[in-house]
Amino acid sequence: MQHNSVRPGAQGLYDPQFEHDSCGVGFVVDIKGKKSHEIVEQALQILVNLSHRGACGCDPETGDGAGILLQIPHEFFVRECAHLGIELPPPGQYGVGVAFFSPNPGHREACQRRIEQIVAEEGQVFLGWRDVPVQPQYIGEVARSVMPIIRQFFIKKRGIYAGQDVFERKLYVIRKWANRRIKDEKLPGYEMFYMPSVSSRTVIYKGMLMAKQIPLFYPDLNDPSVVSAIALVHSRFSTNTFPSWELAHPYRMIAHNGEINTLRGNRNWMRARQATLTSALFGDEIYKLFPLVTETGSDSATFDNALEFLVMGGRPLPQAVMMMIPEAWAGNPFMDPDKRAFYEYHACLMEPWDGPAAIAFTDGVRIGAVLDRNGLRPGRYWVTADDRLIFASETGVLDIPVENIVYKGKMQPGRMLLVDTEQGRIVDDEEIKRTMATRHPYREWVEKNIVDLEMLASPPQPRFEALDEHDLLKLQQAFGYTLEDLRMLMAPMAAQGEEAVGSMGNDTPLAVLSNRPQLLYNYFKQLFAQVTNPPIDSIREEMVMSTINYIGKWGNILDEVPQHARMVRIYHPLITNEQLEKLRNLDDEYNRAITLPMLFDARRGEAGLEAALDELCERAAEACRQGYGIIILSDRGVDEDHAPIPALLATAGVHHHLIREGLRGCAGIVVETGEALSLIHI
Repeated sequence: MQHNSVRPGAQGLYDPQFEHDSCGVGFVVDIKGKKSHEIVEQALQILVNLSHRGACGCDPETGDGAGILLQIPHEFFVRECAHLGIELPPPGQYGVGVAFFSPNPGHREACQRRIEQIVAEEGQVFLGWRDVPVQPQYIGEVARSVMPIIRQFFIKKRGIYAGQDVFERKLYVIRKWANRRIKDEKLPGYEMFYMPSVSSRTVIYKGMLMAKQIPLFYPDLNDPSVVSAIALVHSRFSTNTFPSWELAHPYRMIAHNGEINTLRGNRNWMRARQATLTSALFGDEIYKLFPLVTETGSDSATFDNALEFLVMGGRPLPQAVMMMIPEAWAGNPFMDPDKRAFYEYHACLMEPWDGPAAIAFTDGVRIGAVLDRNGLRPGRYWVTADDRLIFASETGVLDIPVENIVYKGKMQPGRMLLVDTEQGRIVDDEEIKRTMATRHPYREWVEKNIVDLEMLASPPQPRFEALDEHDLLKLQQAFGYTLEDLRMLMAPMAAQGEEAVGSMGNDTPLAVLSNRPQLLYNYFKQLFAQVTNPPIDSIREEMVMSTINYIGKWGNILDEVPQHARMVRIYHPLITNEQLEKLRNLDDEYNRAITLPMLFDARRGEAGLEAALDELCERAAEACRQGYGIIILSDRGVDEDHAPIPALLATAGVHHHLIREGLRGCAGIVVETGEALSLIHI
C-alpha cells in the first residue's frame, strides 16, 4: 500500500471504525508530589521493558505507537522559551499545547493562524510557537514517511481571578473548538492536523514510534531539567488496525490496554445526549465541544474524549471513572447499600463502557488505574520506601531492590488505585468509593424515584387471547418463519427453556448473496472483541454481569439531581405480555407510554413501506414533544392489507430520527414484535 500522510479511509476489508488495541501501559508517581528527572527516566525504562507488548510492521523500526505524559516541566520551558523571546508567567498561569501539522509550510501556517485567532476570541493571550526538537534518523522509514511537523505553543491566562481549574476548562474549549473549526472548514492540511494535548498541567510526547525510540526521537526527554512527579507511558499493539501518529497513547487523560466492546453504542449515546446538554460551567459555549467524542479514532481515544468531558464538566475524576467503568454491583448482595445506590443512580444516567480494560488515568495532579468488572486485563503495582508507586500491565518492569519495596499489589476486577500528589498519599479503593457514594443522597434518590416494573399492579385482564392454529400459521408466514426455524430453534426453546445447541459453523449463503427471501437480521453480524477475550454469559456469570435495564427519559449528564433516577427498572431486556401491559398502563406522568404501529399498506409495496416508516418516525418525534417517556413500537394487527415493517428497520429508523431531532433522550423504546424468533435477533 502506498504510504500516505494520514490513515487510509474505508477500503476493502479495512474500516477505521474498527480501531482497537491491546498494549502495555504503566506509570511512575512520586506520592508526595516531588518532581525529578528520575521519574521521567524510570517511566521511559518501563516503556522499554514493555516493548514486547508493542508491535511493529514489516519495517522493523516503525512501531505501532508509544508515548509519555508528564507534568509540565516549568523551568525547562522557561529556559527554552527565553531563547525564542517568550516570557512565561508562573506555573499554572499558562498552558502548553502540542500540535501535529502537515509538512507543507503553507498548510501549517493556515492551521496555526486559526489556533491563534481562536485563542484571542476566547479571551486568552497567545505567547508563541516552539519547534519541538526531533531526530528522525532514529525512527523507521515508514514512520518518517508520514511524520508530521510537531510544534508546541503557549497560552497565557488572562485575568487573575479564575483558578487553574477554570483555566484548564478554557484550554479544553480552545482545543475542541480549534480542532472543529479546522476540520469543518477543511483548512489546507486539516487531514494531518491533530492536538495531542493543550493543558496547564500536562504535556504529551508521543508518535508512531517504538518504545526505545521515544527518548531518541525527542531529545527534550533527556534534559535533566525535564522533571515531573507523574509520568504515564504506553506501548501500543494495534492488533487489527493501522498504526498512526495520532492514535499513539497516552491521550489527554488515559492510557489503555484492552478493548471497549460496546464502542458503537457508546458513541451513539454520547451523540444523542448532545441535544440535552446544559452546563453552568460552559454556559453558551457548550456547542464548541461538539462532537463530544471522535467518530474516527480508536476505542481508547473515544473513551478518553468521554472521560475528559465528564471531568471538565465538573465531575471529580474518580467519579467519572466509576461512571464509565462500574464494578459488578447488581449481583453482589454484600456491597454497601450507599455504593450500590451510587452505581444504580448512574446506571440511569449513563451506560457502562464495557470490555476487557486496564486503564491508567490522570488529570496531572491525581493518577490512578482501574480494571474492568471482569478483570480481563492485568495490573500490578509496587510501593517503595522512597515514596514511589509504580504501576504496569505486568511485573518486572523496573529493577527495584527488594529491600526498597514496602509492598506489592495486584489490581482486582472493578477496583481502583489512586494517588493524590496534592494530598501526598495513596487513596484506597474503599475510601474513594465511600467518598463518591456519599457526595449526594443517591440512596434516597434511587429509593424514591425508580419505578420497579415488578412492583406495578397487573392489568385486570389479558389484552390479547391465544391464537388458533389457522391464525397462528398465517402470522408465522407473514413474519417469515420457516419449518427449520420451528423445528431447530423454537421447539428446543419451548421444550427446555434454553437456546438450541448447534455447531459453530454456518454454511448457509450470506444473505446479501442468497437468492431466497431473507429476514433483515440476516444481513448483519454481531460486533465483539477480536483479541483474546472469552465469551461472556450473563446467566452463568451473574456475579459480574447484569441484564437490568432502565428506560424512560434521560437527564442532563452534567447535572446531579434526583429526577435522573425517575426511570423504570426492568430486570431483563425480554419482557412478557403481562409486563408490557404494565408499561402500557403506567400511571406516571414523567414516563407515560404510547403505542405506535409498525405496519404498512401491503398493497402499495415499497412505496407503502417507505411512507409508513417516515410517518412512524414523525409520530415518535411528536410523542416525545408531547411528553411521553416510553414509546412502544408494535407490529400487532397484521392482516391481508397490513404487513409488518421489519422490526430492526423500524427501531433503527426511530432511534436515529430522534437523535437527529435532538429528542432521543426524551423517551425509552420498547419493541413488541412477532418477527424476532431467535436470540441473535434480540
